[in-house]
Amino acid sequence: MKRLDEIKDELIKYGALAGQKNLTPGVSGNLSARYGENILITTSGSANGYLKKDDFVVIDFAGNVIEGNKKPSSEKMLHVEFYKIREDVNYIVHVHSPYLSSFASSGKALDEPIMAENVFYFGQIPLAEYGMPSSMDLVKKTAKYFKDYDAVLMANHGFIVGGKSIEEAYLKLELAESYAQVVFNTKMLGGAVLLNEKQVEEINLLRGK
Repeated sequence: MKRLDEIKDELIKYGALAGQKNLTPGVSGNLSARYGENILITTSGSANGYLKKDDFVVIDFAGNVIEGNKKPSSEKMLHVEFYKIREDVNYIVHVHSPYLSSFASSGKALDEPIMAENVFYFGQIPLAEYGMPSSMDLVKKTAKYFKDYDAVLMANHGFIVGGKSIEEAYLKLELAESYAQVVFNTKMLGGAVLLNEKQVEEINLLRGK
């Protein structure tokens, strides 16, 4: 198992990178990592792009703080549920990036087969119904997608993605934000030419779906 400081360094590094690319503006969103039988998560009021070593606490799977003296992110139970459902997920990134949040706030899923890469990596990015941020209602409405999807939009809120490594989770965030921007641009240009069913099936065969 990785040392706690090593995991913190990873989250600080990729949080800063997300900040530099305007994927996590201001004091918004949260990051976490599986840490043995517990979870390392950013604290309430911290900024993903400007994290310091004391901007983390360790919680158990009931959401209780077991290491650290700050309050954990108010979205902690959303992270807990993702880890419970997906044993292959070790890192979670939640952000309010501009294009993804625009689709989430417009009530639109990213489910059109526009680019082969996005079909391959995501299949679709579904939209969870609105739930009050930090509420168990939000957890319930979002968690139902975690079994089948690595990434989910949350209505009038933002985006959450999980990965085996922090690099994988971060790169999926970059790809998803780019996907949302491409979809937006194609709509401005009169609409995308969608991949047909046969083309999507061929991509899914590569995915093993």
